[in-house]
Amino acid sequence: MSDPDASAEDAAQMVRLLEAAYAAVAAPFVRSLGLRVVSARKTQSVLAMPITPHLVHGGGVLCGQAMLAAADTAMVLALSAWFGGFRPMTTVQLQTSFLRPVPADAGEALITCRVLRCGKSLAYGEVELALPDGTLFAHATTTYALIGGGSAG
Repeated sequence: MSDPDASAEDAAQMVRLLEAAYAAVAAPFVRSLGLRVVSARKTQSVLAMPITPHLVHGGGVLCGQAMLAAADTAMVLALSAWFGGFRPMTTVQLQTSFLRPVPADAGEALITCRVLRCGKSLAYGEVELALPDGTLFAHATTTYALIGGGSAG
């Protein structure tokens, strides 16, 4: 059976919506990460981030700051999918566990975000960062304050 959240056309429209939100509201630093929306539906979104030399530190691995920025931005986009468009919010908590180093030649990272709960003033999510082969390298839980109130969705 097909995804209960969206038809293929709805999913493609959601991807376009998130790409537009990313282009419109992300800070230039965040846009320099090169995030790309792979798939999107109301409860889960997947983004890809190319692992490029400007994201690799002197130890030859992807820097944690890039992982945090990607996780935070991807979750904001996942919540935008939940709401059907971007709405103002701010990060309250981003608890991240770094599980293994990501070598400079890994290609890209996949960032999978799930909306766990969305209330009137707070939203909660979970983010997994993995290599294309599925190897998990970081995990995060998130809390966002919804500016101007949220929606129980």
